[in-house]
Amino acid sequence: MASLMPSSTSMALLHNVPKFVHLFVAAFVFLTVIRLYLFPLLTSSAFSWRPSAPAPPPLPPPPAPGAVVMAGKEYSSKCDISKGKWVPNPNAPYYTNDTCWAIHEHHNCLKYGRPDDGFMRWRWRPDGCDLPVFNPAQFLELVRHKSLAFVGDSVGRNHMQSLLCLLLRATYAVDASPVQDENFRRYRFPSHNFTVASFWSPFLVRAQEADDDDPSGLLNLYLDEPDTSWSREIAQFDYVIISAGQPFLRPTMFYENRRLVGCHYCRSPNVTDLTKYYGYRMAFHTALRVFTDDLRGFGGTVFLRTYSPTHFEGGEWDRGGDCMRLRPFRRDEARLDEVAFQMYMTQMEEFRAAEREGRKKSVKLRLLDTTEAMLLRGDGHPGRYGHVAGANVRMYNDCVHWCLPGPIDTWNDFLLHTMKNEGRRLATRRRPGNERKPS
Repeated sequence: MASLMPSSTSMALLHNVPKFVHLFVAAFVFLTVIRLYLFPLLTSSAFSWRPSAPAPPPLPPPPAPGAVVMAGKEYSSKCDISKGKWVPNPNAPYYTNDTCWAIHEHHNCLKYGRPDDGFMRWRWRPDGCDLPVFNPAQFLELVRHKSLAFVGDSVGRNHMQSLLCLLLRATYAVDASPVQDENFRRYRFPSHNFTVASFWSPFLVRAQEADDDDPSGLLNLYLDEPDTSWSREIAQFDYVIISAGQPFLRPTMFYENRRLVGCHYCRSPNVTDLTKYYGYRMAFHTALRVFTDDLRGFGGTVFLRTYSPTHFEGGEWDRGGDCMRLRPFRRDEARLDEVAFQMYMTQMEEFRAAEREGRKKSVKLRLLDTTEAMLLRGDGHPGRYGHVAGANVRMYNDCVHWCLPGPIDTWNDFLLHTMKNEGRRLATRRRPGNERKPS
């Protein structure tokens, strides 16, 4: 049986080893044991290296608590941020589908195999000025102890999810929804006592199916009655973003004072076709008048986000149309089609009229004019990458909504810019000698 005791030869060899070698070995063993004893998690698989998407860039430092975030030179209210071009942004994206739980499945383009990622790596540069990328810490300081509501259709909800993803870089949110309904969600950010909510109201006014058995999907719209699902609760919010678009293209019957006054594409010989633009105009007229007429003393700020263009090529949404582009258009490569142009102009006219009325009553209405920027982003839609291949979905190639992360994140650059300009207006008005009526 072999002896476990060291031989005299090996003892002699050890005796001849320099002392610094003994000290080095002893230190190495000591540090190894201490690391394993005090930090066992460092050796676990949870901390092991694995390939991943590039880490988002670090957040800028937040403003001091209570500080007024002012609009600097780059935020000049004289700069029209709606006109510009898309330029490369190697720092994007600022979140991923791994880091944000708020991404809707149909907008999760990377999850469903979109092979390119260039659509995430652009930012909007207005003509003649700069538009900084959204700063979540700055935004959260502006909205401390406040609330924001999104009112509109699924593209509006797409926008809300983008905002959530950007804010989750800086803090966390909890589900504060009063009911478990995907169409009516609320999330609270405890660190800043800030609440963001969504109200599903694709027509902004009261809507009702004309006939459940009608395969055409004909809908009754009561154009002078705001949808109470949002109008009854909206007074409690400090900021409201209103938008609507594609649902108005479907066949509809128009009612005012509970009387049928016309329709859009109803094909009824006894009903005047007033076109979709009439319904769209009246819906925004009624929705904006909730703030200027119905809610006396509304002290919040209302943003109208303009029409979001679609990019179906090769056919309509239900006839094989698709959106396969890999880069933004240049300004001279795209223009609004007739429908998008008329919808956009209708919004602008109703907004200007409501804005004039709001000035008389100290109601703040602001514009998020994102239409031209999004017209150039035919590369930013989910297309066929909003679901598993071969799925039985109503719109197989989605060229209406926007990938997350993606171009829609820029809408929050617009939002923060506008809110900072609002802060500048208020600060200027409060200076001695600058007292004037709100605008």
